[in-house]
Amino acid sequence: MEMASSPRSVEEIFKDFSARRDGIVRALTQDVDEFYTLCDPDKDNLCLYGHSNESWEVTLPAEEVPPELPEPALGINFARDGMNRRDWLSLVAVHSDSWLLSVAFYLGARLNRNERKRLFSLINELPTVFEVVTDRKPVKDNKPTVDSGSKSRGSTKRSSDGQVKSIPKLADDQGYEEEEDEHSETLCGSCGGNYNADEFWIGCDICERWYHGKCVKITPAKAESIKQYKCPSCSMKRGRP
Repeated sequence: MEMASSPRSVEEIFKDFSARRDGIVRALTQDVDEFYTLCDPDKDNLCLYGHSNESWEVTLPAEEVPPELPEPALGINFARDGMNRRDWLSLVAVHSDSWLLSVAFYLGARLNRNERKRLFSLINELPTVFEVVTDRKPVKDNKPTVDSGSKSRGSTKRSSDGQVKSIPKLADDQGYEEEEDEHSETLCGSCGGNYNADEFWIGCDICERWYHGKCVKITPAKAESIKQYKCPSCSMKRGRP
């Protein structure tokens, strides 16, 4: 929305990224009550912008097509009242992280390979907006181990064809490892939590991301009656009027 003098060096782009991030973090933490009120579901498609002067703004998307900068998630207000407040803020935070990265690499389109690597390295030193909003600390590269002993491997996931299906317990060790590899990388699109075989999950038929049933307020019984499930994120994307 504002691109009068676009930053071009790694340092300038990182400074721009940090300022926009600071503005968004403030909106989702210090100014969260004001932000929540501004995101009225009865209003048109709204976006959360972080500006290069460390301010934030909830407003309509840019009218220019294509816009001067990548646009943040459209319609963040639509899902506000359909989710737990903390989960909704976490969802906005995840979309904001994606937007911040897209703006940074849009501005860095002319950077060379080493410069892009250095830019990402600088960005990666900062906690994500999602980590700040959810009070999570950056995790090291060691993945948690899964107890393959007494816990049941049976769980329920809702597939993209609209049916609630059970993930069966596999008999042989090789099959078990393959099943674990397939699902261990699954993260909840709302809270970011890892897949757990003992919990109910539901998959969005639009974006094909998976969610804890509890995070999107869907029970196994309710899922049975849903022909096509659309997650809160996709529900926000109604498109511009």
